[in-house]
Amino acid sequence: MAEAIEKQEEVVAKKGGSNILLIIVVVMLFLILAGGAAAAYFMLNEDTEVLDAAQKAQQTQAVKTAAMKKEATGSRITDYTKVGPMYPMDQFIVNLYNEGSSRYLKCTINFELSIPELSVEMDSKKPLVRDIVIKTLSAKTYEEISTIRGKENLKDEIAMKVNQVLSDGKINNLFFTDFVIQ
Repeated sequence: MAEAIEKQEEVVAKKGGSNILLIIVVVMLFLILAGGAAAAYFMLNEDTEVLDAAQKAQQTQAVKTAAMKKEATGSRITDYTKVGPMYPMDQFIVNLYNEGSSRYLKCTINFELSIPELSVEMDSKKPLVRDIVIKTLSAKTYEEISTIRGKENLKDEIAMKVNQVLSDGKINNLFFTDFVIQ
């Protein structure tokens, strides 16, 4: 019986030793995993902060560029609830640019001014403004201006070109009050 007790003590001693070894391995694995997770968190967090800052800077630059481009090109303002003072132009009749056929455009344009005082400058530059409009209209083909999108592009182009010669204000928008293609 003494031998059985000794064998049982040896088995318990071996099991206890292996339990300690198992506990040490589990604790080491946990520490390694926790350290790796912490390192990954901090590394990825720094990268996302850098990426977020870069994206914000890029978005800010894009907004500034768009604002500068809009200001430089003199894009039309399309807020129809706040229409400014109007400056009517005489009727335009021009030949459209077409090879092999003759088409003409008859239109009347009203310019929306940014400030009422701009009408004085428009009066003094009326021949120049008419020349700009005539050149722009006669350079277009029927296909370019026959659609609604084409007419909107034409408005943008005329507004941009006229705004380049104005100094007291700008053209916010322009309206075709007559537009006939023959």
